[in-house]
Amino acid sequence: MVCLGNICRSPLAQGVLEHFVQLRGLNWQIDSAGTNGIHVGEPPHHLSIQVAKENGIEIKNQRCRKFVKNDMLLFDKIYVMDDENYKAIELICGKEFNFLKVDYILNEVHPNQNKAVPDPWYGGIDGYYNVFKMLYAASESIVNKHQP
Repeated sequence: MVCLGNICRSPLAQGVLEHFVQLRGLNWQIDSAGTNGIHVGEPPHHLSIQVAKENGIEIKNQRCRKFVKNDMLLFDKIYVMDDENYKAIELICGKEFNFLKVDYILNEVHPNQNKAVPDPWYGGIDGYYNVFKMLYAASESIVNKHQP
């Protein structure tokens, strides 16, 4: 799960997908990262933590990290939140970029539309609730689609 700062959207995405994976008893490794590295080592935004907790998901122990080229090799699937993240991953990975592994997370519920998950950083709590609903639907689709 990749967004710009790894503080709002991708920590929520990680937490929601981990929630579904745990409910289904799947053995998946889920992680999140940001493309800019500004918040490395910080916990998720307090409103991301709040919205997740209100929905029975704990993300307060996550720590922001920067997406690195090796992530392309380590993970089977990389979900981005928007165009900016997709392009940044291409730049970071260079020759290692694998377009078969990278997709927009909302393509799970809106195939081939490359819709963006809006960054709630610039709004209030309602933006975080909206992002949570989007990521919840996408995560449910992911486990339904990819569950063995």
